Amino acid sequence: MSDHHIRITLDDMLERRGMTLTELSAAVDISLVNLSILKTGKAKAIRFSTLTRICEVLDCQPGDLLAYDDNR
Repeated sequence: MSDHHIRITLDDMLERRGMTLTELSAAVDISLVNLSILKTGKAKAIRFSTLTRICEVLDCQPGDLLAYDDNR
C-alpha cells in the first residue's frame, strides 16, 4: 500500500488530448518506463522540470495531473 494519498490522473489527461503514453514519452523526452511508473502512481517523486515539460506538452496545469485522495 502507498504511503501517500496523491492520485495521478495522467491517463485521463492523455485521453482528453488524444495522445498515447508513447507519444508523450517522445514529446517530453522521458523514458516510457519512467512515465509508466508515474502513471501508475508508483513514483516516489517527480522533478518540477519533468512536471513542467508534461504540462507544456499536454497544455495543462499540474493540478490537472495530480489529485489528493484521502479515501485510499
